[in-house]
Amino acid sequence: MKDAQSLVPSGEKPGFLRQRWNNRGLYLLLLFPVVYVIFFNYVPIYGVLMAFKRFTPRQGVWGSPWVGFYHFQRFFNSPLFFQILRNTLVLSVYSIIAGFPFPLILAIFINHSIFRKLKKTVQTITFAPYFLSTVILVGLIMQILDLRTGVVNILLTSLGFKEVDFMGSPELFPHVYVWANIWKSTGYSAVIYIAALAAVDPTMHEAAIIDGATLWQRIWYIDLPSIRLIIMIMLILSMGGILSSDFERAFLLQTPLNLPASEVITTYVYKVGLGVGGSGRADYSFGTAIGLFQNVIGVIMTLSVNKLVNAISGEGLF
Repeated sequence: MKDAQSLVPSGEKPGFLRQRWNNRGLYLLLLFPVVYVIFFNYVPIYGVLMAFKRFTPRQGVWGSPWVGFYHFQRFFNSPLFFQILRNTLVLSVYSIIAGFPFPLILAIFINHSIFRKLKKTVQTITFAPYFLSTVILVGLIMQILDLRTGVVNILLTSLGFKEVDFMGSPELFPHVYVWANIWKSTGYSAVIYIAALAAVDPTMHEAAIIDGATLWQRIWYIDLPSIRLIIMIMLILSMGGILSSDFERAFLLQTPLNLPASEVITTYVYKVGLGVGGSGRADYSFGTAIGLFQNVIGVIMTLSVNKLVNAISGEGLF
C-alpha cells in the first residue's frame, strides 16, 4: 500500500494539508501540552476581573459589581504598603546579587576541574539539595538555627559567644531566606551554565594554552564571552521576578518576631485573599488586585531590562 507521500509526483513539494496529514502523529503529541497550557494557564485569566469588582462567590465573577481601581487604591493607601514593598524588593535584589554569581562560578569550576571523580562528586553534592521540598528545607534550617538546640548556637556558646535568635530577628531574616535558597538551587542552576560551557570550542582553549594563557585568562577571554548570551538571558529572567518572592519559603520561615522583615507581597496576598489571620474574612478581589500589580511590575521589569540589554549588547530575549 502506497503512503500519502508516494502519491506526490517527484520534484513537486506536497501541499500544506498533505504535509500536516503526513505529520499527524507529531501534531497529536503536541495536542496534549497545548490543551494543558490553554486550560490551566489561559482559561483562569478571566479571574483577573475580580481585581476590578467587589467579588462574592454567590454572584460569581461576571455577576459581581464593578468597582474600578478601588482595590488598587486600598493597597497603595494601606499602612503596610511600603513595608511589604520594601521587604519584597530587599529579598529579591539580595537574592539576585548574592545568588546570581554562584551557579556560574560552580559551573566554571566543574568545567575546568581535571579530576573526573571530583567533578562528579561536587556536582552531585551541590545538586542534591534541589530535590528537598521547601517544607523539609525550612525544617532543617529551623533545627540548625534553633535558639536552644541548634547546632550553630551550640557551637557559638561553646566558643564563648552569646546565643543568636536567627529566626526571631528581623535583621537576620533576609540572610536566612537568601542563603537557604542559594544552598538549595545553586547546583540546579549551574546545570544550564555547564551545558553552555560544554559547547565552547576546545580548540580555542588549546590555542590559548599554547600561547601561554593562564586559567583565569582563558575563563575571562574564552568562557565568559562564549556563554554571554546565556548569562544575559538568566539575568533578564531574574529581574522579571524582582517582586516575586518564594511564597513557601517566606511563609514557613515567618514568625511573629521576624514579621516586620518577612511579610512580602506573596504572603500578604495569601493572608488577605484567603482570610488567614486578621479578620478571617476572605477578600478575593483585594488579593487578586495585589497579585495583578505584582505581575504587571514583573512584566515591565522584564521588558525594561531586555530593552536595556538590547541597547548595550544586542543580545536580549527579543
